[in-house]
Amino acid sequence: MLSEIRLTDVGVIEEAELELGPGLTVVTGETGAGKTMVVTGLGLLLGHRADSAIVRTGAARAVVEGVATLPESHPGRVRALDAGADDEEELVLVRIVTNQGRSRAHVGGRSTPVGTLAEVGESLVALHGQADQWRLRHLDQHRELLDRFGGADLLAVRTAHEEAFAEHRAAAEELGDLRARLRERALEAQTLTAGLARIEQLDPQPGEDAALALEADRLTHVEELRSAAATAVVRLAGDDAAIAGDDAGVLGALATIRQALEHAGANDPRLAELGSRAAELGHLAVDLSAELSAYLADLDVEPGRLDWVQGRRSELAELTKVYGEDIDAVLAWSRDAAVRVGTLLGDDDRLAALTASVQELASARDCAAEALTAARAEAAAALAARITEELAALAMPTSVVEVQVRASGRHTPTGVDEVEIGLRSGSGGQLRPIARSASGGELSRIMLAIEVATATSSNAPLTFVFDEVDAGVGGRAALAVGARLAALAEHAQVIVVTHLAQVAAHADHHLVVRKSDDGQVTRSGVTRVEDEERIQELARMLGGTDSAAALEHARDLLAQVRRG
Repeated sequence: MLSEIRLTDVGVIEEAELELGPGLTVVTGETGAGKTMVVTGLGLLLGHRADSAIVRTGAARAVVEGVATLPESHPGRVRALDAGADDEEELVLVRIVTNQGRSRAHVGGRSTPVGTLAEVGESLVALHGQADQWRLRHLDQHRELLDRFGGADLLAVRTAHEEAFAEHRAAAEELGDLRARLRERALEAQTLTAGLARIEQLDPQPGEDAALALEADRLTHVEELRSAAATAVVRLAGDDAAIAGDDAGVLGALATIRQALEHAGANDPRLAELGSRAAELGHLAVDLSAELSAYLADLDVEPGRLDWVQGRRSELAELTKVYGEDIDAVLAWSRDAAVRVGTLLGDDDRLAALTASVQELASARDCAAEALTAARAEAAAALAARITEELAALAMPTSVVEVQVRASGRHTPTGVDEVEIGLRSGSGGQLRPIARSASGGELSRIMLAIEVATATSSNAPLTFVFDEVDAGVGGRAALAVGARLAALAEHAQVIVVTHLAQVAAHADHHLVVRKSDDGQVTRSGVTRVEDEERIQELARMLGGTDSAAALEHARDLLAQVRRG
């Protein structure tokens, strides 16, 4: 609820502070004192459109501050935290309007768009003034009122429909996307299949491109390689001419060295060890000579081998140019492409299955919508009777309310229904939309009747504000209006701007707006009145005077209200 409102330079109010409490709070004062500025200021705090005319003459800006205490799970608190508000027990709302018409808003210590302030305020306060019957102007609000009145049972049916609607919409969107992309997916499958066919035709092997690159380099320099290897073999083993001249190459020299060292080594272990190492060198030289001979044999290349290798490398390059940086990457692409083609080729089956699913979900959604319409129709009859009963106690005894539930012609998450609250003046009168069939004061009373009828709802606003709810009534009817406001205040915080003592007498808290004129600027202040001061204010409201008779009348009125 709202615990405090501060107004600075709003209209005729230079500075005022309203300390609010639970129950029913009334705001009274003489005509022109600025009572309506309290409601206007609240409107600014709730995100209503700003006008530079609201700024007090001579001031640079108007400021409205409000302090609200909200449960942790309240939508307004959750929205404020989402907007970056400080997580404090009390939520501070601020609206600033300059005399140039510019506007700023703050929620919980953070600067926010005015729209965010409106979202927070809308869930906190229901403001009902003669020029602000937004809940009656928009049919979606009529539907929300009815659903709120229907309670947990109707909410369960509505939730079931929302879920069925969401499931159908998701499946329908998937089906639409699949159909729209069928051609695109067919072209993709065709492209992938062609690529897979080309890869299968060439049948590349892992690492083949790297191996062929090495072979091509070797074949290009084969003569140079052959010459080097042959020279090495001759130096190791010698050739026929060298052998005839007792030059058997490195192998022969090593053999002679080994024999000499082994013979002499019989007399010296150290020299014998060196002979063993010479023998090891001989073995290594023999192995090297054998491998060089084998290498020379492998260099006997078949004619045309280099051309074939170059041609194969060219074919593989076509694949790596399109499908990967090397053959291993190409093979990885082919594996992924094969999986993707399988998915794309399954579109026909998926299309048929999804089409059938959408039809089933549409049927389930329609059934849920029918159940929701039936639940609303039942709740509509009860709500109409309740509001009509309340209006009878609010000086509108001949008014009859009807809550119509009719087809909207479209299917939305909230169903297929259009809900409209209509008002009939007397049993033979024509039913008209409620927002266009009543005067400003009657609209406020209608809203009061609606709020009383739906006050026990768990998602009702925490605070209700009424301006001129008592317009056009007096006497016993005014007492009835006050009684209904008090009844609403049993479930929520209620703030009422009134000029009727019969209404003010029901208040738990009484605030008076008083003005003084210093000859230059009219200023207003707000004070709380209790006990004898309250009696004096009620007397003024009853007769415009604080005579003994008026004071006695005020005491009698207050006693009458307290007796119920």
